[in-house]
Amino acid sequence: MNGTVVKNQLIFDFASGILGPAKSLFASTYLELNSDASKIGSKFENMLGENLMDNENIHPKNLKYTDCMNNKNIKPDSNLKDPVTSLFGNLNNLNWKQVYKGFKEYAASIDDKDELKLIKMDPGVSVPLHSHGGKEYILVLEGSFCDEYGKYSRGDIQINDQKIKHTPIASKDTGCVCLSITEKDVIFFGKYGSFLNLFTFIKSFFK
Repeated sequence: MNGTVVKNQLIFDFASGILGPAKSLFASTYLELNSDASKIGSKFENMLGENLMDNENIHPKNLKYTDCMNNKNIKPDSNLKDPVTSLFGNLNNLNWKQVYKGFKEYAASIDDKDELKLIKMDPGVSVPLHSHGGKEYILVLEGSFCDEYGKYSRGDIQINDQKIKHTPIASKDTGCVCLSITEKDVIFFGKYGSFLNLFTFIKSFFK
């Protein structure tokens, strides 16, 4: 599931403007952190723009560039922030919720069916073997983590579906902070899987 086609589909959907608030913020942050993804995004935007101009049912107005500008538009904004900082503020000042020792979360206040949150893992901390009822999107903001499928550092994303089982482990040197979207609840496996699934089920009533 976690391949180039899936990642490019996310970028294309973002360029098309069809994503909801959570996935839009996730994708825009990915494009900001990953230069290769940003280049692909620019190509998609140019392609979509050309298709728009070729549409006979759309009649652009004959505007000069000065019609689209004013003094406010051209003044540089020194206070521009990245999407994550704009939404969450300084990550060091957040009131993180500890799920278990070394693993913390902070949920975004976004009106969307997709659950957007930050995940913070201390160095060497792992998540038990699990999969997801729907897709899971993970973008590394700081540090790195690894699992059965590879290592992921700042600007890397992982997109998984219910077929993927993995055990993410934060870097022993830096830990990691990730932006995450889960479409449905986590499904745990292994020795404590039944207990963790029950905990997740009960927790869902308090979201």
